[in-house]
Amino acid sequence: MICWGRFALILLTLSCLIVDEILRPVTYASKLPSKVLDFKGDSSNNASCNTNFHGKRWAVLIAGSRGYENYRHQADVCHAYQLLKKGGLKDENIIVFMYDDIAFDKNNFRPGVIINKPNGEDVYKGVPKDYTGQHVNVNNFYAVILGNKSALTGGSGKVVDSGPNDRIFIYYTDHGGPGVLVMPNGEFVFADDLNDVLKRKHAAKGYKSMVFYLEACESGSIFEGLLPDNLDIYATTASNATEDSFATYCPDEPEAPRVEYNTCLGDLYSVSWLEDSDKHDQRKETLHKQYEVVQMRTEKGDGFSHQGSHVMQYGDKKLSNECLYSYMGTNPANDNDTSVEYASSPSTLRVVNQRDVNLLYLWHKYHKAPAGSHEKLEAQKLLHDEISLRKHVDYSINHIGELLYGNGSSSKVLETVRPSGQPIVDDWNCFKMLVSTYEKYCGSLSRYGTQYLRAIANMCNTGVTMEQMVTASTQTCS
Repeated sequence: MICWGRFALILLTLSCLIVDEILRPVTYASKLPSKVLDFKGDSSNNASCNTNFHGKRWAVLIAGSRGYENYRHQADVCHAYQLLKKGGLKDENIIVFMYDDIAFDKNNFRPGVIINKPNGEDVYKGVPKDYTGQHVNVNNFYAVILGNKSALTGGSGKVVDSGPNDRIFIYYTDHGGPGVLVMPNGEFVFADDLNDVLKRKHAAKGYKSMVFYLEACESGSIFEGLLPDNLDIYATTASNATEDSFATYCPDEPEAPRVEYNTCLGDLYSVSWLEDSDKHDQRKETLHKQYEVVQMRTEKGDGFSHQGSHVMQYGDKKLSNECLYSYMGTNPANDNDTSVEYASSPSTLRVVNQRDVNLLYLWHKYHKAPAGSHEKLEAQKLLHDEISLRKHVDYSINHIGELLYGNGSSSKVLETVRPSGQPIVDDWNCFKMLVSTYEKYCGSLSRYGTQYLRAIANMCNTGVTMEQMVTASTQTCS
C-alpha cells in the first residue's frame, strides 16, 4: 500500500486543530533520495557578454493556477515581468499568462496590489493581461510558443513571432506531478506534448537559443529523458523528477508576511532566481552562476529542517555559460554592481510543501474567523472537504493498485522509480488514457493527487490495459 506519511500526519493534526483551536507545527515529508545531475560550467562567472547581438529577446511567463490559496504563482510571474521590463524587454515581446483573480480577491486586504515577499513592492502594476481566466489553457500556451495566431482561442493575440536570431525565455510556475504540469481549469500539460512543441519550434528555426525555468513538484520529470541536448535549449527545474518543490514567505514563520496574509507569497526556487536577478548586473552573471546560487539556496531550504529540493539542469548545458543579459536584459540601476560574492542567502524562512499550502491557507481562514460566525463554518467545511478529497484519492489509487496487482505486490509496483535518464513512461498515449479513465470514474485527481501519476505511469509500464483500469476504477469508486 502506498503510504503518504506527510498527509496522514497533517490529517491527524488538522482534525485536532479544528477541535482544540491549537496550531501545531506541520511536519513535511523528507526528500526522496535522488542523484543530482550536475554540469561543471563556468563557476568563475567571468562572463563576456555580447551586448550588441542581433535579434530580439522574447519571454513567455505563465502561472498555471488560480485561487487565493495559490497567490504565490501569480506573484512569481508578476515579479518576473517587472524584472524583464526593467531589463529592457518590450511589452510586445513579453507574453503573460495568469488567471488574474488574486489582485482583487476579497481575501486580499490590499486590493489591486500583489507582493512577492513580506513588505515587498507591488509587482502587479503594469503587468500585461495577455491571457487571463479561461484563456490560460494548454492550447493557447502551445500556440503562443509556436507563433500560431490562428490556433489561439481568446486573449490578446500576442505570440512568440520569433526568428532564427532571437532568444526566448520561458518561465512556468505552478503545481505539477510526474510527467505533468497543471492549468487553472484542471487541464494537464503533458511532458511529451510540451517537449514536442519545443522540438517543432526548433525545427521551424524559430530561435537562436532558449532558456526554460520551471517551478513545480516533480518538475524534473518534464524534461528527464525527453529534452535532447541538440535543440539549443537550456532548462532548469525547481526539483528533480521524484521530489516536491516548496513555497516560502508563508504565515507563522520568521520574516512571515503580515498577519492579514493567510497564504504563501512566493516559491523557493522562483524567489531565489528572481531575487538574485534583482540585485546584479546581468551582463556579469552567467546562467550557470545563477543555477549554482539557486541550487544552493533551494537545496538548503529553510535552514531549520533542511528541507528543500534539488534544482536540476537539462538540455544543452553549454548554453549555461551565456549571460543572463542575453535573455533577461539588465536593470540600469545595477550598472555599478561590483558584487564578487553571489550569496546563496541562507534563510531564516521556513518552507511549506507546495501540495500542503492549501491546507495551511484553509487552516488560517478557519482559525482567524470569529467563533460561531458564518465565515468560520464555511472555512471549516472547506477544510473538511479538502481533507475528504485527499482521503478519497489516497484510498482509490491504493485500492485500484491492489485490484490490479494484489495486496502483496501493489505498493512495490506503484512506487517504482525508473533509472535516471528515463522518462516516467514509454507509452504516453496509455498514460493519458489511464489518467482520463481514472478521472472519469473516480473524479479529479486534484493538485494533491498529481503525486500519484507515477503510479499510473507504472501501470502502463507493466502492461495494464484501459479495460483493466475501467474495471478496477468502477469497482473502487462506484
